[in-house]
Amino acid sequence: MRSYTGKLLRINLSDGKGHIEDIPEPLMKDFLGGRGLAVRYLYDELKPGVEPLSPDNKLLFMMGPLGATTAMSVSRMALVTKSPLTGTITKSIMGGNFGAYLKFAGFDGIIVEGEAKKSTYVHIDQDGVHILDADGLWGLDTQETQAKLRQRHGKTTQVACIGPAGEKLVRYAIVISDRRCGGRTGAGTVMGAKKLKAIAVNSSGPLSVYDPERFKKLAQGLIAELKTSPRRIKMSDFGTSYLTLGFEKMGIFPVKNFQEGHLEGVEKIGEEELAKIKIKNDGCYGCMTKCGQVRKVTEGPYAGALSEGPDYESIWSLGGNLAINDLAFLIAADSLCDKLGMDTVSTGNSIGFACELFQRGIITRKDADGLDLSWGNHSELMKLAEKIGKREGFGKLLGEGTKRAAEQIGKGAEAYAMQVKGLELPAYEPRAVKGYGLIFATSNIGANHMYGRPREDLAGTTDRFADEGKGQDAARNQISQAVEDSVIQCSFGPVTGFTPQSRSEVLVAATGFDEFGDPAYLNQIGERILCLERSFNVREGFGRKDDTLPSRMLTEPLKNAGPATGQMIRKLDTLLDEYYQALGYTSQGIPSIEKLNQLGLDWVAKDIKKLVK
Repeated sequence: MRSYTGKLLRINLSDGKGHIEDIPEPLMKDFLGGRGLAVRYLYDELKPGVEPLSPDNKLLFMMGPLGATTAMSVSRMALVTKSPLTGTITKSIMGGNFGAYLKFAGFDGIIVEGEAKKSTYVHIDQDGVHILDADGLWGLDTQETQAKLRQRHGKTTQVACIGPAGEKLVRYAIVISDRRCGGRTGAGTVMGAKKLKAIAVNSSGPLSVYDPERFKKLAQGLIAELKTSPRRIKMSDFGTSYLTLGFEKMGIFPVKNFQEGHLEGVEKIGEEELAKIKIKNDGCYGCMTKCGQVRKVTEGPYAGALSEGPDYESIWSLGGNLAINDLAFLIAADSLCDKLGMDTVSTGNSIGFACELFQRGIITRKDADGLDLSWGNHSELMKLAEKIGKREGFGKLLGEGTKRAAEQIGKGAEAYAMQVKGLELPAYEPRAVKGYGLIFATSNIGANHMYGRPREDLAGTTDRFADEGKGQDAARNQISQAVEDSVIQCSFGPVTGFTPQSRSEVLVAATGFDEFGDPAYLNQIGERILCLERSFNVREGFGRKDDTLPSRMLTEPLKNAGPATGQMIRKLDTLLDEYYQALGYTSQGIPSIEKLNQLGLDWVAKDIKKLVK
């Protein structure tokens, strides 16, 4: 017995059928699971040039080899598809309980393909896979949808669903399970295009592992270590909100659409203030940290608003980015985004983009449906967020993402769209952490803080303002992230207790694959995944020209940002050359044939040879 189920559920919505297939063992050994295994299937099965919102696109939900076991923080799920926002391959990691229950049902993953004739949901239970009518669910928000399905199938039913934003094809719609989300590059949009409202699962464990006694000992050792971990305790107390004040002081916290780095009154949205309105903790399956902070507004115009958040990213995107320090608004806006089913990062970015256009006179109140988009005007900006989720009026345009919206608006609006490859920047000012600048530029899914974190820059062990010497670190951190996303472990390392060696030991005990016992072998898997994703994008026409940053980062010195004031990305080309060299890519950012063969991707090399003249 291994911790893999070895089974994949393929659901074809066009013919209304599902069938089960075996996952070949060599694929598990070469790609681990989660993100890696999903990327391998998507590359194989998707023809170049497929329109992301067409029936030909596919959406994969994939678990890792440790998911649904007693190991800590490893039951998250990877969502992989071709993004309707960027046109690139994309991945997102979703927490909660859904993935564990899917694995208890006997599946390491699901491939959704085709398009239903009418609104549909999928129910998986001990009697099989059922593709059912979703007429009574279509139009409901994500919380209403989950409640309705639990009334129908039982209170322990686990659900992954979309809200109105996904149904109406907002390009950055997400998938929600409980209050955990995934898919900031539009996985929920792909579900909406396929007319798939939800997947519901009823199942229970246990799950077998290869060496139960060894696995139990290792898992218990990690738990003992975590009990006293200061980082884990801090995450339990505050979630990621504790990052806000520290990063703002460092000049990393962007304000007013990345115009500056200081928010007046930022202490009003710091972790201590958020802790005052916390009502309970929540978390993912099999995690003792319970970093989810459920908070509720008790007074004022937003009284009654409840959210498992906001986390650091949402505090920034809906707060600092919009020059807002109103705690109640943050809770209400975060809750609204979750219910509508849209990514808070891209939503806040799109609104911040609109606010700067309004500031500069590029758009007027008339263009914005009569709304006053002045910085900090939270009551009006809340209305705009709702318009985006429902694709109404000016919100319909912003629901296309800042890149497409800027192209339609014209008048120089492109200069104020803070995006890479169409994906909006997250809550880290690239000019203040240049390792992040390089990672955002080179990320195969667009600007995403979870495609590799510049740990050295953030920890202060390297000079975060250095204009050179970051290529090798960026490559290593992206490889490391690919391994984490394929295991799939929580990316907050001290919250899992894993070191590279302890992770290898647990993987061997769970799977019986001795190869996993070597951390260097796992790193090679991570590099293979990264290279395959890059090859997918090359096949779609992406290259060095797309590995860039908004012009603001390259030409405008950062303002009012403490120690980061005056910083710019001065040598992006040098950084790109370093990065490509570290990974064995050509000067145009294309994997070399030698590197592909070295990583066991010779079958991909044939595709690349056709594209490189």
